[in-house]
Amino acid sequence: MTTTPEATAAHRGEPDTAAEILARARALAPVLRERADEIERNRKLPADVVELLRGTGVFRMGSAREWGGPELTSMDQTRVVEALAYGDASAAWCGAIGSLTGPIAEFLDADVVKEVFPRQDMITAGVLVPAGHAERVPGGFLLTGRWSFGSGVDHSDWVTSGAFVFQDGEPYASPDGSNPHESRQFLVPREQVELIDNWHTTGLCGTGSCDYTITDVFVPENRTYTFYEPRGRLSPLSTPDAFMRMLCGVALGVTRAALDHAREIATTRIDRMTGTAWSDSFRVQVALAECEAAFHATRSGVYGGMTRLWEVLEAGGEPTPEERAASPLSWLHAYRSARSIVNRLYDLLQTWSINKSSPMDRWLRDTTTMCQNLPAQDVVLESVGAYLLGGTPKFRISLGITT
Repeated sequence: MTTTPEATAAHRGEPDTAAEILARARALAPVLRERADEIERNRKLPADVVELLRGTGVFRMGSAREWGGPELTSMDQTRVVEALAYGDASAAWCGAIGSLTGPIAEFLDADVVKEVFPRQDMITAGVLVPAGHAERVPGGFLLTGRWSFGSGVDHSDWVTSGAFVFQDGEPYASPDGSNPHESRQFLVPREQVELIDNWHTTGLCGTGSCDYTITDVFVPENRTYTFYEPRGRLSPLSTPDAFMRMLCGVALGVTRAALDHAREIATTRIDRMTGTAWSDSFRVQVALAECEAAFHATRSGVYGGMTRLWEVLEAGGEPTPEERAASPLSWLHAYRSARSIVNRLYDLLQTWSINKSSPMDRWLRDTTTMCQNLPAQDVVLESVGAYLLGGTPKFRISLGITT
C-alpha cells in the first residue's frame, strides 16, 4: 500500500482546508493579543508561540497538494494572515514569512523538495536581496555575506538568501547572456547561519528581524534557485510574486483591530468638558466612518486585484498590464492606508492612545514600521509606472514577470 503525502498529512491531523486553517488562526488571535507585550519585549517569537502558529497550518498553507499541502489560494492565505494580525502583527508577519516553504518548493527539483522539506510545515525565512557573494566551486557554491532584516530566521528550519554569483573572483554572467552578473537564491540550514542581535526597532518588534551572516558555507547547486524558473507544476503559486501577495494581510488585520478598538472606546466614553457621549459626537462619528470607508475600499482593492490575477493565471492566460499592476499597487496602498487610518484613530482617541498599555501605541509603531518594507516603497510605484509605459521595471518580481 502506497502512502501519499496527502494521506500522511491527514494522519497527523494537520488542517488541510482553507476553512480549517482560517478557523484556527481566528481562534489563536485572542491568545496572540494577550501575549503581544511579551512578544514585543522578547524581540522575537517565543518558542511556544511558534508552535501555536505551526498548529494553525499557516506555515504549510501555500504548499502544493502533491507535497501534502493544502495549496490555499493567495486570497485564502491573505485571510489567514489578516486573522493572525488581528491578534498580533509580529506573529502574523512571521507566520507569513515562514510560509515561504510552499512557494520555494515550486522552484526546486522534486528530489530536492523531498530532501529538504520532509514536512510542509517546516519554516523557511531569509532575505531575498542579493547581498551575498557566491563563489562557484565544483558541485555548487561557497556562500558568504551579511543580510539585513531576516524576519523569523531565529526559529526557521531553512534560511534562503540572495547573492551574486562569481567565478574565480570575477562576476559570473548567465550563459544565455540574459544577465551580465547572475544572482540566485541559496538554501542553507539554520544551524549554519550566525545571527547578529541588532533588532531594536520602532515597531514589529517581535519579528526578530535581525541581521545574519553566512561564511564560506558550501551550497550544492541543486539547493539554489531563482524565482524566474519554476520547476514544479505551473500554477498561480509558481509565479515570482506569489510569496509576496499575502503579506499585506498584516496591514489589513492590524487596521481592522484598530477600528474595532476605537469603536469599542467610542461607545463607552463621555466628553468631560461637554458631557456629550462620544457616540453622539459629530467629530467621532465622521472620523470613524471615514476610516471605515478607507479600510473597506483598501481591502476590496487587495482582494479584487488578487482574485482577478488568480483567475487569469489559473486559466493559463496572460494577465493584461492593468491586471498585473493592480496587485502590487493594492499591496502598497494597503500598507500606506493602514498607517494613515491607524494614525487618525490614534489622534481620535487622544490621550487614551499614548500609554504603552494601549494597543494603539503598538499598532501605530507596527504600521509605521511595515511601511518601510520593500513592497510599500516607491520602487513599486516606479516599477509599475515603467511597466505600464512599456519600460523596464526595476522591481519586476512584484509584477510577477520573468523578462
